[in-house]
Order: sequence, then structure tokens, then C-alpha cells
Amino acid sequence: MDAPEFFSAYTCNGITYPETLEARMNTIRRKESLGNDVMRYVIDAPLVAMHRKPGQFVIVRVTDHGERIPLTVADADPERGTITLIVQAVGRTTREMALLQPGDALHDVVGPLGRPTHVRMFGSVLCAAGGIGAAPLYPIAKAMKDAGNQVVTVLGARTRELLILEDNLRAVSDRVIVTTDDGSQGLKGLVPDAVQSLVAEGNHFDQAVVIGPPLMMKFTSLLTKELGIPTIASLNPIMIDGTGMCGGCRVIVGGKTEFACVDGPEFDAHQVDWDTLVRRLGTYREAERASCERFEHECMIDTHGKESR
Repeated sequence: MDAPEFFSAYTCNGITYPETLEARMNTIRRKESLGNDVMRYVIDAPLVAMHRKPGQFVIVRVTDHGERIPLTVADADPERGTITLIVQAVGRTTREMALLQPGDALHDVVGPLGRPTHVRMFGSVLCAAGGIGAAPLYPIAKAMKDAGNQVVTVLGARTRELLILEDNLRAVSDRVIVTTDDGSQGLKGLVPDAVQSLVAEGNHFDQAVVIGPPLMMKFTSLLTKELGIPTIASLNPIMIDGTGMCGGCRVIVGGKTEFACVDGPEFDAHQVDWDTLVRRLGTYREAERASCERFEHECMIDTHGKESR
């Protein structure tokens, strides 16, 4: 779905902007379902689009009363002044975002934040994604390929319905291995199983990038450590302000406390304290569940026209 083109524009440094930049800031230009509550949004954010690099993210607020959530910039078009965000509606904020349509605007989009991925000519790079982790992996795989690396991608999900961006990753990879827990598409098994098979075939990797659910990253990085493959992981801890002030995104790496928003989000996967990360991610699970239940109730009230949120 596309938003109506109702803004006049001017051009500066080869980039076209609206008559007033504020008029289009954070407006949703396109919205596309990727299946199973996963949406791809193309959003007006010209300054972010100009400066963003692979691995970086933005902090988003859907409404003026909403919480701040970090979302990786999955793609950007500096000429059009847009960025692409891929969002799975799993919590209250992402469910609120899923209700927005082209022409609506997000209240805040702040970034780019975080340290960019260290991209260079490594040789052969293994890119491994689980589930929604394919979204942040895509720009990294593309950058690694553009740098001259041979890129082999392992794309995993619980079931075929949860696989996303397969075609995009095939376009920037020399080889793509798909794996699903239930065998509904590709190989039956987990991402570490596919990595083990690749190495058993005689494939050599000079660098690995792992992004996905924490347990998937943990066990994949334990395997790459055993195999002697240097590995970075993009971490997704609880995050609030994205500037290092709140301390909510603290992680333990190499026995030291680091802050994912300013020191990361990428770290040496072999040094991450995965068990602490997993425990901290569960801190607000019950509060989030209760918030989602209230949101669903409020939506039902709205639907029946009895009361407005």
C-alpha cells in the first residue's frame, strides 16, 4: 500500500525534500505484509537515510504517550529520503504500529544510533539469521558482498510461514541455506545444524555474523567458537533512550558491562554472557503480557464504537 503523494518538494544536494521537511517527517509511505504479523514499512526519514550504515538502528515512538523501542534500519534510500523498517507485532507498541496505514506518521524516529558493522574484505563470510533477525542481517550481508566477500547465508525459522526476506538475501549472497525447525521448507533442523553441515562439507569461513533470537545466537556462537570462526552478534536487550544514559541495555561481554546502544549493538559473540542476557530479556514479560491484554481489550471497545482510546 502506498501513501498519497500530497507534498510539494524541493531539491538540495541532489536529494528531493518536501516544501517543509517537518511536513513529511516519519510519514509511512508504504506498508507491506510479509506474513504472520510481520510488516515492512517504508518511512520518510531523510536525515537518517543519508547517514545510516549497516548495523545501525533507530528509536521509535508510535504515539506521544508510547514507549521507545529500537528498530534496525533494514534498508535506506537516500535519494528518496526513506528508510525501511521491518517489524513483528508481538508487544503492545508493535501492535499499535501495525494499525497504522500509509499516510499516517510515527511520532518519533531518532537515529541512526549504535556503532555500524565493521565491514571489510574478510574473504568468506557466514551470515546466519533466525526469524525476524533476517531484517537486520540483510543490510550487513549486502555490505559484506559489496566489499568483495563471498557470502554464505543461513536463514532459519520455526516454520516456513515465519521465513522472511529469502529473495532479498539470495540477491546478495553466493549461497543461501534455508532451515526450518519442522522441515516445512529447506532443511529440517536449527541454524547451528546447517552451519555444522556447511563446515563438514569443507567450507571455510573467515568471519561470521549472527542475528536472531538470543538462544539461537548463543548456540550458533558456541559452535563457531568450537570451529574457530570469529563471530559478531547483534544484541537486542531492553533499550529505552538509545544514548547510554538509562543503562537499560547493559550486557556483559568479556566479563565487563557494556551498553548495547552506544558500545554495540554488535559484540564479539564468543565473549557475550548469553545467560544473563536471556534472563534480563524476561524481566518485564508479565508486564508486557498484561499491557497487550489491555490493548486488545481497548481495541475491542473501539471496534464496537462504545469508547475511544
